Amino acid sequence: MSSDLTPADDSPFRSERTSRDEAPQFVLPLVARIEKADPPARTDALETAARAVLTILSDERSLADGEWAQAMRDWQDARIRKVVRRARGAEWRRAEALPGITVTGKSAEVRVFPPVPLDGWPKDLARLQVSGTDLDDPEPPVDADPVAPVLWLNPDVHMSAGKTMAQAGHGAQLAWWELSDEERAAWRDAGFPLAVRTAAPALWRELTTSGLPLVRDAGFTEVAPGSCTVVADHPALR
Repeated sequence: MSSDLTPADDSPFRSERTSRDEAPQFVLPLVARIEKADPPARTDALETAARAVLTILSDERSLADGEWAQAMRDWQDARIRKVVRRARGAEWRRAEALPGITVTGKSAEVRVFPPVPLDGWPKDLARLQVSGTDLDDPEPPVDADPVAPVLWLNPDVHMSAGKTMAQAGHGAQLAWWELSDEERAAWRDAGFPLAVRTAAPALWRELTTSGLPLVRDAGFTEVAPGSCTVVADHPALR
């Protein structure tokens, strides 16, 4: 599923048209491995996707004069679009052969690729399906660690697993932007621990007025423009 985050100069959360829409548009592709016989747990897939976004943001190839740095800059100069597709079997093996990074969770595998133009997907990724990313948790997720970063989902907005993976990636990216270099390094060196959980209604109301990074979706798929979907609750930002 596709999802868009709009980091305008005066606010990273505006969903109306901005100057960033005039720039060439890029997308960050993420591919989730979803085998028919053994699909990943939903929450683990969400958390793995968020860590995949953080991993490519912090990779040396994405920084300074790295081989992915220009693509990453072009992507972040426009709307921050992420698209999650699914792959299995030979599709997954072809995806793994392309330049990117595979991040593994407890049951999930997500491969993230450097940004590509909206109409310039590699053919082995373009042919992958966006639909079919519906996932379940075999057991309810345990309570989040109170001292670890948590990406809180809006309890009143219902999204497919693929869309939610993109939203979790948005939340993780917003937290990353807000951190100092030292805080980023500490998070990276710890392996990007985080949890994705659905907030209780009362907690959600509190979170949305807390000043923590808040994702407002641009509304191109599944949800209405400006919908608040994720609050990024990192201990360093509280």
